[in-house]
Amino acid sequence: MSLLDQLKFDADGLIPAIVQDQNSKRVLMLAYMNRASLERTLELGKTVFWSRSRQKFWIKGESSGHWQIVKDIAFDCDGDTLLIQVEQTGPACHEGYRSCFYRSAVERGQTIQVTEPRLVEPETIYGRKPE
Repeated sequence: MSLLDQLKFDADGLIPAIVQDQNSKRVLMLAYMNRASLERTLELGKTVFWSRSRQKFWIKGESSGHWQIVKDIAFDCDGDTLLIQVEQTGPACHEGYRSCFYRSAVERGQTIQVTEPRLVEPETIYGRKPE
């Protein structure tokens, strides 16, 4: 049975994909894939996601040059979540951080702390602050 046959996509045809740096094991981001974007990811060897807000495909790095080269694709025991290990080029976050998870709650959630340095200003990548 193929990978695609093992997966359970939700009612909207989507599956969450956790993206992790293969070397550091740092979680970089969470995005969604549909069957077609996963097929394209397997074909290209780069992550391709489905944008729920824009209702279109996007290849990570197509506008920033910060590619995610796929090294491994795993799925959980229920078949409803992907774990994609990548070689990340540059920041994964559109805000210029290595990971989209660059903030943590401290003081029982009363304060938010930035936990890693910003690698680049978003304006230098996109020419404007991304949405």
